[in-house]
Amino acid sequence: MTNSNDDGAARPQAVVAGDLDGAGTLNGRAGASEFSIGGPDGRGGTAAGANPYELLSASLAACTAMTIRLQARRRKFPLSHVEVAVSYHHGGRGGGGRDSFERSIRLEGNLSNEERAQLMQAANMCPVGRTLGLSADIRTNDNVSRGRAARYDDDLSELPIPNIDPD
Repeated sequence: MTNSNDDGAARPQAVVAGDLDGAGTLNGRAGASEFSIGGPDGRGGTAAGANPYELLSASLAACTAMTIRLQARRRKFPLSHVEVAVSYHHGGRGGGGRDSFERSIRLEGNLSNEERAQLMQAANMCPVGRTLGLSADIRTNDNVSRGRAARYDDDLSELPIPNIDPD
């Protein structure tokens, strides 16, 4: 999927680039935002910045918060603050279970029980969540720190990448 520039030309939604020399940092751009992407640098170290699992979790958290905020504004609910925390978890090695996202939502404001319930239901209408839900479970609860979050560094080190000698 692409967005278009002011001149109507198509452009990608996100771009990531980096050189092999130096610190091994990858730089990302999405919309007007620019940021460092962290993770293994290929030299035994770790580059600073959010790793891909953290970025994926942030996408789900942001989309959920935006969807709740939109519903609250449309329905004129007295929501004063929304906070969404998300962690990604593996379902099991070797295909033994579905991956999952644990999502914690905190709503503040003078909301009735019915309004609160409607906003929590709105969280499931988030477009990013609907896409991720095709291959992972999304569980909403009041404690996002259940279990150990998946570690991108560990997963990357387990990839069966052959050692190819360029000579």
